[in-house]
Amino acid sequence: MKKLINAPATVLADALRGVEAAHPELEVDHENRLVLRPTAGTEGQVALVSGGGSGHEPLHSGFVGPGMLAAACAGEIFTSPTPDQMLAAATKVNTGAGVLFIVKNYTGDVLNFEMAADLAKDEGIETASVIVADDVAVQDSTWTAGRRGIGGTVIVEKVAGAAAAEGRSLAEVAEVAEKVSKASRSMGVALTSCTVPAAGKPSFDLPEDEIEMGVGIHGEPGRKRVPLASAHDIAGELVASITDDLDFTGTPVIALLTGLGGTPLIELYVVYAEVAAALKERGIEVARSLVGDYITSLDMAGCSLTLTQADDETLRLWDAPVNTTGLRWGA
Repeated sequence: MKKLINAPATVLADALRGVEAAHPELEVDHENRLVLRPTAGTEGQVALVSGGGSGHEPLHSGFVGPGMLAAACAGEIFTSPTPDQMLAAATKVNTGAGVLFIVKNYTGDVLNFEMAADLAKDEGIETASVIVADDVAVQDSTWTAGRRGIGGTVIVEKVAGAAAAEGRSLAEVAEVAEKVSKASRSMGVALTSCTVPAAGKPSFDLPEDEIEMGVGIHGEPGRKRVPLASAHDIAGELVASITDDLDFTGTPVIALLTGLGGTPLIELYVVYAEVAAALKERGIEVARSLVGDYITSLDMAGCSLTLTQADDETLRLWDAPVNTTGLRWGA
């Protein structure tokens, strides 16, 4: 294992020190392992809190800032943060309008955010929760009951963050987030495994001439292993798997193609060219697109495609200003 770390046991703590040093506009709570935006100027706004295991950066800490998340809770690598962390985040960022928890559908995340909501209620903090379960690859997996939450989370956080910035109520922001979650579908492919620093070796064995279709972002098994194929064929299968699950014709879509941490941007653009062509063949209009590393799996080579049905409201909120370390426009 070759990694730019000090020690496997201190990766998260050291990374949070780096976030603090690089982004003085953010607050880092090292005790609770939180990344927060300042609350000044957000009085009366619903606060969005998300989080999960580390190793998927820029999700979630990279999406903290105006127009998106108020706080991100960082668990150890591929490990859910604790209810106490989530409660601390909700307490710090609540300005009176309530807190929306945005939760990827992984069993630990769901259970811990549910406990955090109960604790917050005891503290007089009103909360609501939206669970993102957009992965079409498998119904149940090693980490989940039901579908996994992956790239759709980014789109939910952005659109709901814009709704919160408009001053909408907690119920209204939750409704927008739920709509976007239900309108999103994703599918990924791995060319290699990832290596968790504490393990010191690849999480799973993937022969040089095979790829994993539908892989999870923690290295969970996907739908099948197939021979290495061209970008054209891989993109075609990603698009087919998603559009077979939900009809995207007749409505513009937001298309997100994220790398998984170990794929050069030039390869992502090769894949996206094929994705765009496959969508055009199906009569699906891409209204907005995003290509890059947005939800990763440490050093895994591969990519994940997300499509979201986008009505006029969703597009308007998507286009609204956002100013985070991982996503920035119009600000």
